[in-house]
Amino acid sequence: MTISSTLTERDRRHLRRCVDLAHEALDAGDEPFGSILVDQDGEERFADRNRVAGGDHTRHPEFEIARWAATHLTPAQRALATVYTSGEHCPMCAAAHAWVGLGRIVYASSSAQLSQWYRDWGIPPGPVAPLPVNTVAPAVAVAGPDAELSAEVRGLHARLRGVE
Repeated sequence: MTISSTLTERDRRHLRRCVDLAHEALDAGDEPFGSILVDQDGEERFADRNRVAGGDHTRHPEFEIARWAATHLTPAQRALATVYTSGEHCPMCAAAHAWVGLGRIVYASSSAQLSQWYRDWGIPPGPVAPLPVNTVAPAVAVAGPDAELSAEVRGLHARLRGVE
């Protein structure tokens, strides 16, 4: 599947909500990530933010979306849904997304951007390789990043890490 950087105004509106959830996560003492699930009609069906501060590092919003969708949506509804997220899915979340058959992913900032920011700040990488979604889930359509919102996400991560 090809990555597209072309985002619609509707995409940006939903991404704005994700970045707001990332702010909420950071304000609550967590890592700044937020995601929403939007159905084929453009209605938000589920929203969450990172909840890893308690020690369970699988509590990513994208993983929670996959769990919720598997329980509450039909396979056809899942395939037509879009997941919007402040940061590109990690490999765990990309796999969960593909396994439950969710549709398109749209992200404000990419894993490559986050990795570069951390390198620039001298922060060591995490325990899982930051693979692009399509390396893990090649059939999933993805779009992003958004230049304006990714700059805002960068600022959130800088605040988290106490840099800049």
